[in-house]
Amino acid sequence: MSEFPIESEIAGTVWKIEAASGDKLKEEGVIMILESMKMEIPVLAPEAGEIVKILVAEGDTVREGQELATMSPCV
Repeated sequence: MSEFPIESEIAGTVWKIEAASGDKLKEEGVIMILESMKMEIPVLAPEAGEIVKILVAEGDTVREGQELATMSPCV
C-alpha cells in the first residue's frame, strides 16, 4: 500500500486537528484546520483514504510545503 504526504499550502498555526491515525476520510474530508492571518483554512484529503500518521500537534507553527500528515488510498 503506497502512502502519500499531505502538505501545508500556507504558513500558519495548527488550530484544530479533526482526524486521527486510522481514520478513513472521503475525498475532501477535513484533516485539520490551520489559522493564518486570523483566517481558518481547512486541510482537506485530496482523495478518499486512511490517515496513516498526523505529524503535527495543535498549536504548532507550520511553514508552506511542510508535511502535516500521511495518508494511504482506499483500495
